[in-house]
Parts: sequence; structure tokens; C-alpha cells
Amino acid sequence: MRAAVLGKPVGHSLSPVIHNAGYVATGLTGWSYTAVECAEVELADLVAGLGPYWCGLSLTMPLKEVALTVADAVSPLAGALGAANTLVRRDGGWYAENTDAPGMVDALTAAGVPAAQRVAVLGAGGTARAALAAAARLGAAVTVYARRAEAVDELRPVAEQVGTALTGARWAAAEGCGDADVVVSTVPKGVADDLAARIAWRPGTVLFDALYDPWPTPLAVAAAAAGCPVVSGLDLLLAQAVRQFELFTGVLPPVEPLAVALRAAVDARSASQPVR
Repeated sequence: MRAAVLGKPVGHSLSPVIHNAGYVATGLTGWSYTAVECAEVELADLVAGLGPYWCGLSLTMPLKEVALTVADAVSPLAGALGAANTLVRRDGGWYAENTDAPGMVDALTAAGVPAAQRVAVLGAGGTARAALAAAARLGAAVTVYARRAEAVDELRPVAEQVGTALTGARWAAAEGCGDADVVVSTVPKGVADDLAARIAWRPGTVLFDALYDPWPTPLAVAAAAAGCPVVSGLDLLLAQAVRQFELFTGVLPPVEPLAVALRAAVDARSASQPVR
């Protein structure tokens, strides 16, 4: 059986490390997971040409939205978010699912956050959609800090679909996010760096920074220095992959061997990069 991560670019993906470690840990011999370069316009033809030995696909940028048009059926969550990071073969067709949002919940639960009242989200892009769904599952209302008010307005239908209250706030006010139960940073690297020294972190607030390269971010360093638990993008990558693995194989893998393989791959990659 075969599975793969698709995207463009995709050579940097660590998903093959996680899934192949899962095959070893669960004794699934004869299974393989690779990375395949694929652009948006190529996805439909690629999926249509896959043989019956293909069980699933992980999708990264820029394929998460177009995946909904390729699938034969779409999960309620993926439909609500307008994005799927997973295609799994079911009953002869392809089923679109989103494991990013429940993966966020899994990572936060592992960090000791089974529920929350207030979640602050930095940024209003694609990852913010998953953060809204995660907040809904935690029972939290959400404040989104964004550089464009229009971006917040685009999230309002998503918030309504997943069942969480959404308040928009200006990016200039983002330094006030530290009094939330959970702060989720979804912005690209460097965007939140200037906030690191200005946020007054409340003891017990959990920072979920969706980045993992470079790591730690200035935001993560500041939160940790204030005594706040920090969850990284690697934690999310692992948690959503564990859910994908179960969808593809029907087997729930042990997390620890996958985490060890992921950390080893990250350390090896860091060691191979030249010092600048």
C-alpha cells in the first residue's frame, strides 16, 4: 500500500519521516510513504491516475482548498473550514478530511489544556481557520488579531459554521493577547517577533506557535521565560499526522516512536545547515 504528501514545494516535508516511522512501529510491512511535487492544476489528474494500492494523500500548500473539488465526498469539518489536508480512499472514492483542527486540540490537550474560555489568534489566514475549529472544540470564544479587517470578515462564516463566537481586533492591539487562556500564532516567521517583548503574559496562558522553523521563535522564548507552556508547529505536525495515519491504515500508532523519529530528523536537518 502507498501514501504520500503532495504540495509544491514539498521536498522539505517531514511527513514521510513520521508515517514511515509509524509503519515500522505498527509492523505494517509493504507500506510506503513518499513526497510528490504537485501543483493545484495537476491535482485532479494525479488523483484520478492513482491505482487501488493508494490508500491516502496528505496535502500541504497550495492544495488544501482545491482538494475539496477533487474529492468524491467531503467531511463536515473540511467543508466548514473550506480546506482539506487529507484525502483518504473510501468505498472506491476519495474522502476529504481536515486533521489540522483536531490535531491542534490533541496538541493542546497534551499540553494540559482540555478546555478554554478565551482563545486569541494572531493572523487570519488558512491556519487561523483550523484554530477557530479547535477553539470551538475547547468551548472557547475567539479574538482574532489581524492586519486587515477584511481578513477577519472572511473568517466569520467559518466561525459560524464551527460554532464559536468571533471578535475581530486590530493588529496594533495584539500585545493585549496575553490574558487569553490560549494564544495561537498563525502568522509567517518574523511577523510576530516585535510582539515578543510587549505581550504581558498571564501565568497559565498557553502559547501555540504554529511555526517550527526557525525554532524557538522570539514569541516562544518570551512566553517560556514568563513561565507559560509552549506548543510548537512540530507538535501540530505530529498530532495531525497521527490522525492521518489512522485514517489511511485503520491502525492508531504509538506516538512516542513517531516523535523520536521526527525530532531526530529535525536535529539532523539543523546540523546540516551551514552556520551564517
